[in-house]
Amino acid sequence: MFDKFNDECGVFGIYGHPEAANLTYLGLYSLQHRGQESCGIVASDGTSLRAYRKLGLVADVFKDNAIFDSLPGRSAIGHVRYSTAGGNDVKNVQPIMVDYVRGSIAVAHNGNLVNAQELRNELEQQGSIFSTIADTEVIIHLLARAQSDSLADRLVDALKRVRGAYSLLFLTETRMVAVRDPHGFRPLILGKLDGAYVVASETCALDLIEAEFIRELEPGELVIIDKNGLRSFFPLEKAQQSSCIFEYIYFARPDSTIFGHEVYGVRKEYGRQLAREYPVEADVVVPIPDSGVPAAIGYAEQSGIPFELGLIRNHYVGRTFIEPQQSIRHFGVKIKLNPVREVIEGKRVVVIDDSIVRGTTARKIIKMIRQAGAKEVHVRISSPPTSYPCYYGIDTPTRKELISSSHTVDEINRYITSDSLGYLSVDGLLKATCGKDCCENKQFCTACFSGQYPIKFPRLKDDKQLGLF
Repeated sequence: MFDKFNDECGVFGIYGHPEAANLTYLGLYSLQHRGQESCGIVASDGTSLRAYRKLGLVADVFKDNAIFDSLPGRSAIGHVRYSTAGGNDVKNVQPIMVDYVRGSIAVAHNGNLVNAQELRNELEQQGSIFSTIADTEVIIHLLARAQSDSLADRLVDALKRVRGAYSLLFLTETRMVAVRDPHGFRPLILGKLDGAYVVASETCALDLIEAEFIRELEPGELVIIDKNGLRSFFPLEKAQQSSCIFEYIYFARPDSTIFGHEVYGVRKEYGRQLAREYPVEADVVVPIPDSGVPAAIGYAEQSGIPFELGLIRNHYVGRTFIEPQQSIRHFGVKIKLNPVREVIEGKRVVVIDDSIVRGTTARKIIKMIRQAGAKEVHVRISSPPTSYPCYYGIDTPTRKELISSSHTVDEINRYITSDSLGYLSVDGLLKATCGKDCCENKQFCTACFSGQYPIKFPRLKDDKQLGLF
């Protein structure tokens, strides 16, 4: 029913505020879209770390005031997580917290390490014992083995051995550390609230707690926050910036600002560019809610075709539901979306969505729109065809499951039963994101469209997806 790519995680941290755990809860609540299977908070009172982590949504896990009483202190980090098959276990819930010879440390991670299994095998051969299947735990073991007396140096020693995407938050008894990988795959935002420093995956988390936005962490930047304030370092080898373009297309909340641009405005521009590249004579522009709405507004503005909410989403659908014994056609889609017949009936409809993954959901939605009386259905997608899996912190199907990897646009059009189908071009996508400069500097990762991966990863057997944890 939810035929979408899934982002893996969101992180939030605050240092130097008397209500650190409560504010971290609110920050995670704002980042719930980045992970819906588990969440956790680790707090420090200056002498020790305490954790509360469970499977479930933020509002369901942290529903008792007594939980916050058990998380005292002026600093805390938190994490929301989406896991893949086999990874949905309470032992894998982050932040991961450990005690070792130098004290206690907790870590929250958004991203994916492409050489995690290789490092894990090496560490296990040397006697390390892992308690989770999370790639993040590899960093903890590398950190514990580092010989330097400085936490920053130990972190750098560990991070120099890992490859992949990571926006990380560390918390010890007395400091918080934030670091972003040299390619800058995932966003990481720095803010301030009443003298306390805040770090989050997106600016929407700052907005809720009324924190001031300062800036984004730069790719390869490491920031240490303690009683002496904030110190910034660039200890990692420089790399070509490759920020994930899908953060703009789908993952980030539209009210956030990431990678230097407002997400809502970028998505509207995708729609405008799509209208330039694939115009059509039609009567109404209808988004597939919610992610298709900004692009649909842009398409309507550029084309002059009226925008209408022709599909209404039920926002209270859970992950599972019981289907009636008597079969209802397209039940899975119908329980999530319902057409507005007076908007659609007798009309030539342009349907806007952000992506097509397998094509199964699009096919059902189009049939449902036709049943509501549409004369024609023209599908426009505000991203290029997704033909390759992501290995940098997004849960994607294998390549053979991605319909555009093995079918032409005309074949996909016939399969989903639309009258016409148009995808935004890669050049149009980049131009709409930030103008000509980003096309020339190649500052975005577009591997899911091109197959050109910024970081190499192990050869995978049987078209399997690299493990995401």
